[in-house]
Amino acid sequence: MDHTNHVRLGETELNETTLKDATVFGADDHKVGKVSHLHGTGDGAQAVIDVGGFLGIGSKPVAIAVNQLDFMRDENGEVHAVTGWTKDTLKDMPEHHH
Repeated sequence: MDHTNHVRLGETELNETTLKDATVFGADDHKVGKVSHLHGTGDGAQAVIDVGGFLGIGSKPVAIAVNQLDFMRDENGEVHAVTGWTKDTLKDMPEHHH
């Protein structure tokens, strides 16, 4: 997916209402997970991403600082994020416990 024309989200949009269920694309531009929920708001928030699994079963939640992800809207208004990490890197991170 070409993200060059996608509009980056402003800090006021970095909240759970906007980011929940956003798809996260990894370094190879493959889907690596989906935002489950947020802790906090704005640039200092933590996004909990469900990594791996199938249809929500067997996924591993990991917490990533929102400022480590590039959140944007595509041409259809869908919010998604891009990261330099791969799915394997995210799977190796510590599991987030609610």
